[in-house]
Amino acid sequence: MATSAEHAVNNAITPIDRAIASGAIPGAVLAVGTADGKAIRSAGYATITPAVELIADDTWFDLASLTKVIFTTPAVLRLIDAGSLTLDDKLGDIFLDMESLVRDLTIRECLSHRTWLPAHVPLHLLGLTPTALTKWILSQPWDMGPSVYSDINFIFLGLMIEHLTGQRLIAMPLSPGLSFSPDPHQCAATEYCTWRQRILRGEVHDDNAFALGGAAGHAGLFGTASAVIDFARNLLVGEGWSSISLNSMRTPQSATRTLGWELRHEGWSGGDKADRGSIGHTGFTGTGLWIDFERGVTWTLLTNRVHPSRTRETGIQDLRRIVGDLVIESFNGRHS
Repeated sequence: MATSAEHAVNNAITPIDRAIASGAIPGAVLAVGTADGKAIRSAGYATITPAVELIADDTWFDLASLTKVIFTTPAVLRLIDAGSLTLDDKLGDIFLDMESLVRDLTIRECLSHRTWLPAHVPLHLLGLTPTALTKWILSQPWDMGPSVYSDINFIFLGLMIEHLTGQRLIAMPLSPGLSFSPDPHQCAATEYCTWRQRILRGEVHDDNAFALGGAAGHAGLFGTASAVIDFARNLLVGEGWSSISLNSMRTPQSATRTLGWELRHEGWSGGDKADRGSIGHTGFTGTGLWIDFERGVTWTLLTNRVHPSRTRETGIQDLRRIVGDLVIESFNGRHS
């Protein structure tokens, strides 16, 4: 008899197969997890140019902005658990020589995207070394704007982690199946980068993360579907987490955000059928991770939808929502 996770994967794989058959996305791995176990299905291609290679259950993906919730948010919360800082500490409390208004932004505001920093700035075009770029970021008098989802928030958090730990992000120990420096031959390819002039495989797709040395607070992490779903299963059961950290990732900081994560809301990437307290996050390369605590289920859909180019309509937003709803349909009646 199939487990509940296997039933959910089988129920949700059809629209993924259709997207691959139509050429909308090259390949994908879907994983569903519960406290009792996990199930994984893969389909399509890890790369279609310059060579064709099939995807596998253990293919590594550039997780893009899933870095924010799988690495950076947990790293910050563990520093808080250790007493190294508090959520309401200001960036200027950590970086004492900051001169700009950024020094008054709090860790809480950065984690929940409630600052006035811009969504994105092409920092890689400055042509600086990682060390020089870090100094530029910390000294820049950033322009104030509306509160938006911002990579810059998490770039600051990544620099803060390095400052407090004395370690470069790229050298920090990670769980099996997660890495900032994966074997390229085990990875799904992403885009042909016009800046680097090559198909990217095993090196971070995000140009700013690449310019910062390959790993940053907002992007740079690679992982397998198994490792991603194991991370989320630990959140489901609370394994390896303090109750304070776990609750903080579930407690609303705004109508659509917790610390690091996005809360279920109208139009949420995980679909319409998850419980109201569910959380999730997506990544630009075509990745996503969602957790329904009430039903006790988590799922990840990892795709290489930007391979070989982002300049086409892949339907990834609709695919994520459809898959999420099909996963949840498999667990109807399990929520409280």
